[in-house]
Amino acid sequence: MKQAKFPAGWDEERVRSVLAHYEIQTDEEAVAEDEAAYEDSDQAMIEVPNDLLPAVRELLAKRSA
Repeated sequence: MKQAKFPAGWDEERVRSVLAHYEIQTDEEAVAEDEAAYEDSDQAMIEVPNDLLPAVRELLAKRSA
């Protein structure tokens, strides 16, 4: 069996916890969570064409490094 690779700071337990959160979440809770993300004044939601995603991800990775 192939060993799973996780991003820095993540492990199997954290992945399982996140999956469990979304598996038991009701539709109403999911909508509320999505709406809260759009109301966060520290972040912006934008639409980006799929072909530009690699460049955007690279820029974000450089910023957080």
